[in-house]
Amino acid sequence: MSRLPPPDAGGDPAAEFHAAHTVDLPLADGLGPKIGPYRILQLLGEGGFGSVYMAEQSEPIRRRVALKVVKAGMNTRQVIARFEQERQALAMMDHPAIAQVLDAGATDTGRPYFVMELVKGEPVTEYCDKHNLPVAARLGLFAEICSAVQHAHTKGIIHRDLKPSNILVAVEDGQPRIKVIDFGIAKATAGNLTEKTLYTEHRALVGTPEYMSPEQAECSLDIDTRTDVYALGVLLYELLTGTTPFDSRRLRSAAAGEIQRILHEDEPPRPSTRLSQSVETLQAVAAHRHTEPKKLSSQLRGELDWIVMKALEKDRQRRYETASGLAADIQHFLAGEPVLAAPPSAAYRLRKFVRRHRAAVSAAALVTAALIAAVVGISWQATVARAQRDKAERVAEFMAEMLRGVEPGVARGRDTTMLTEMMNAAAARIERGELGRAPEAELQLR
Repeated sequence: MSRLPPPDAGGDPAAEFHAAHTVDLPLADGLGPKIGPYRILQLLGEGGFGSVYMAEQSEPIRRRVALKVVKAGMNTRQVIARFEQERQALAMMDHPAIAQVLDAGATDTGRPYFVMELVKGEPVTEYCDKHNLPVAARLGLFAEICSAVQHAHTKGIIHRDLKPSNILVAVEDGQPRIKVIDFGIAKATAGNLTEKTLYTEHRALVGTPEYMSPEQAECSLDIDTRTDVYALGVLLYELLTGTTPFDSRRLRSAAAGEIQRILHEDEPPRPSTRLSQSVETLQAVAAHRHTEPKKLSSQLRGELDWIVMKALEKDRQRRYETASGLAADIQHFLAGEPVLAAPPSAAYRLRKFVRRHRAAVSAAALVTAALIAAVVGISWQATVARAQRDKAERVAEFMAEMLRGVEPGVARGRDTTMLTEMMNAAAARIERGELGRAPEAELQLR
């Protein structure tokens, strides 16, 4: 990391430190006071295999730089290969928002180092909160970050560890400027960055859990630039809400398998929903964004929610294809234009729900099928009964018309012996209950 806090009004802390330490002392890491033309001033930070120092170059030009060197005892083939990979990745960059490599070499004891520009800045989230930047200003800085990441992608480099501590804000000429640093676990999209062989431990998590995409958490070799798009989505979520989509303590205390399950299955709340869960949190977050709580909630609800959740899609094919595509939607939002992100369809949400709850959905499907079958059976029986009743009523009506013909006024003294027998036979059938299912018809015939 090549970070140095911005100087106070009282002067440059690096100069004050150097003035107070005029006697060269050996460093605890086994380094002398100088490495080549660079005089070591102070330790800025340490990573897994390297340490970063602020140093002063005396020739051929005088300037302060950040010098990264492999830690003592860490110069194994694996570490050297990863160190070389980071150096080569940075050397390929030519973007104002990416720290530049200035020099490279090895110490007298053979420990490789490289020199890059010294970034006097602070993590982007800290800078934004410290200065209470409104949402629009935060989105403007975020668009610059996307531009830097897109540049790395065009060079065939995936960062794989985008997070606030690796994205600094340096003030230049009174204006905030983004600097992306630490390509220590960068990956080439094709080929190798160095001739040295880099071995990665099988199934080892590489990256920071809170900002890691689901496919990166799976330790898959099939990683592409959309894993950085996911990390950018996490960063945007944090810039808007003050927190990451998933709780940091929960992820960092979980085993690898549980981290993978969370990132693959759990759905984080939308930014506007997250803020609505606590009045106190909403008030604090709104204050750091120089706005009213209600206004902040309404500002996030809708298009910004859509943009963030599209970048955080678990299925990478549904994410933004590129960092520049994500930045373009941010610009559309700032310009009041329609955004490309849209809420998922009901059918898509249903498919995701089914995938997450297969057992419960299967059981519910069986119960539903049984209920449907029962309803169909009952309906069929009712239809048959209704048809039989209708038939009986039609027959009864027909018979009634015939029997009306034997009434005295109609027969007029003619021989009605046969008709009387018909009436007696019909009466007998009624008495036997043959029209029990059609009581109205029975009453009519009686």
